[in-house]
Amino acid sequence: WSHRPALLARAGRCDQISQGMYRARDSTPADISVCDAKGAVFFKADMDIDCDGAITERCNLAADPYFQNSTAYTQSDGQPLNAEKLPYIVVPTPSGIWNYRSSGIGGGSVAAVIYRNKVQYAVVGDAGPSGIIGEASYATARALGITPDPAGGGVPSGVTYIVFKDAKVPSLEDHDAAVRLADGGVVILQR
Repeated sequence: WSHRPALLARAGRCDQISQGMYRARDSTPADISVCDAKGAVFFKADMDIDCDGAITERCNLAADPYFQNSTAYTQSDGQPLNAEKLPYIVVPTPSGIWNYRSSGIGGGSVAAVIYRNKVQYAVVGDAGPSGIIGEASYATARALGITPDPAGGGVPSGVTYIVFKDAKVPSLEDHDAAVRLADGGVVILQR
């Protein structure tokens, strides 16, 4: 994870591209901006746990009262993503605040998620509420050492999400391809 310093350096100063601010939760103030990073966008937020998609031992209606058996984007075979196994992030549904598509981002876009001393590469795999930002899959949280329980896990702050523009994997479930693309994106950001 030698790329962590370069990633954090790029996510230092915010050139705001969102037309307003997002909330971490319905009950918190809107104070999170989406920023441009020349070749990527980033935001610094909390992490809520997304367990939607494929029904698994840890991601199901019994474990998550808000569970949905679908994701905005799917695997190459048309099935919903597996939040327990696949590192992915959730972007806000397009709104007047920000439309991720206009930033060259969509399903399968590659992201780097940073928490404390760890970096986890992921893909954009789901879309959430239009006014809330800061959510990732069970697998993303677990890899970062964040409690992945969808009912009570996550962290209230300290997570940096960097999404590379125009860098998408053809099969969202191909995590190795996401890692290769992310490594290339980090090299571009260092220039």
